[in-house]
Amino acid sequence: MERIEESEKAKAAASFIRADDPITVHVKFSGRKIPVTLSPESTILDLKSRLHSLTDVLTRCQILIFKGKIHADVVSLRSVQITDGSKLMMIATLHQHIEDEPSTKDGEDYLSICGSVTPTQKVAIARAIASSRRKRWKKNGVANWSGRALKALPDDVWDCAPFLIKIEFSSNYIEELPNKIGTLKSLNKLYLNDNHLCDEKFSWDGLSQLKSLTVLSLNKNRLTTLSPSLGELTSLSELYISMNEITCLPDELGCLNRLQILRARSNRISSVPASIGNCSLLDEVDLSANILTELPETFGQLRNLKVLHLRLNKLKTLPSTLFKFCKKLSVLSIYGTEITNDYLRQAEGWEAFDRRRRGKYLKGVDPEAGPSRAFDKGDDSEKEQ
Repeated sequence: MERIEESEKAKAAASFIRADDPITVHVKFSGRKIPVTLSPESTILDLKSRLHSLTDVLTRCQILIFKGKIHADVVSLRSVQITDGSKLMMIATLHQHIEDEPSTKDGEDYLSICGSVTPTQKVAIARAIASSRRKRWKKNGVANWSGRALKALPDDVWDCAPFLIKIEFSSNYIEELPNKIGTLKSLNKLYLNDNHLCDEKFSWDGLSQLKSLTVLSLNKNRLTTLSPSLGELTSLSELYISMNEITCLPDELGCLNRLQILRARSNRISSVPASIGNCSLLDEVDLSANILTELPETFGQLRNLKVLHLRLNKLKTLPSTLFKFCKKLSVLSIYGTEITNDYLRQAEGWEAFDRRRRGKYLKGVDPEAGPSRAFDKGDDSEKEQ
């Protein structure tokens, strides 16, 4: 009995000592088993740094898998139960951001992998990566897969639907916005710029269910119309629809009474609805490079309007009360229109606008370098959302 008690005490003492002692883990890589000894309080990144010196694989190009999971670089070995004798697998990739690579329907990612990996291992790795990605999306509420050659919104989006507040899938080849986009009830911001979205596959009914949406950015797609259901997005504060083939804005635009920014340049818009006057919070409107011949008189109701870009249109006149009532307007861009300086000088409220315009200009520019023209033509280099 005494020997048994002594043995148990020895084991307990050894266990206590090992709690803070270095541990040795075994990493399988390219047919080798690499032992690495380090503190249990070391992070995954510390382990990757050690492996870098042993394998010449950069830390950013390493994927470490333990029990089918990929853990964040900042977590400690102890916190994810990596202990003495634990076995991990390392994959070396050619892609720095492998966690964000697009996945196919069967769960296998398009991996660029160095070394020998079996098809079974590849599928297991892809699934682990997808699981890690979904956890990250759920935690951050942000899904960002820009420039990934996607042809459709991935299934991961719908799996994370209750958690997502922002989607950024710009610069892809996405053709369809499906009806189930309406399941993303918490979504605040949707960026789908530079895709292949077209009217036939664009579910405005689904989109109109997003009552919390504040930013909608659809620049550089293939849309020709905006549905009346756009007016149901009553929380919208920013709308970006530049570089499409849109021919008109719907009357329901006037229902967007929280809208502050409207950018719709480089389309084929020939008319603006009078209802735009109901968008009383608008402070920036860009309708440049369209085929407008006139603007509705209700523009004079936009008392918060500060910036108005109208260049490269067929305009000859402006709303008669624009300068009189839009007393915050300080930037007007009309280059490439038929509006003359003489016409502007005769407009009611022009002098007050001109003082604001010059004051804004002089705040950021040497007064001696001021423009010789009667108004600010605008800056074509502005950054589009």
